[in-house]
Amino acid sequence: ETVEEDSSLLSPAPTPARSITTYTVTVAEYYGANYFYIDGTRAATLNLTEGETYRFDQSDSTNSNHPLRFSTTSNGTHGGGTEYTTGVTTNGTPGSSGAYTQIEVASGAPTLYYYCTNHSGMGGQINT
Repeated sequence: ETVEEDSSLLSPAPTPARSITTYTVTVAEYYGANYFYIDGTRAATLNLTEGETYRFDQSDSTNSNHPLRFSTTSNGTHGGGTEYTTGVTTNGTPGSSGAYTQIEVASGAPTLYYYCTNHSGMGGQINT
């Protein structure tokens, strides 16, 4: 006896590819201190959606020596916190073509802060 298999039960339908939201990151001095500017706004507070992917494009030359990372602590490692790595990928060298830090925001992600691994006080808050 031959059993016909319903192939639709074998593998789930492919999930539609999610779009990636890209933010352009630049670094500029403001009253004697460097800050990350997100799409032109100094130390912008961002609202990111769980399950979505966000790319922080650091290819602009002003990003040289300013790697952007995430933490659950304001000011990251400079504020006594640790780097948050869940869903985070990095590519290239900040200030060079193709450089970025990307995050796929996890379900139930905490409030995050972006910061520079080399310099205190450059970043801002991310609400999830």
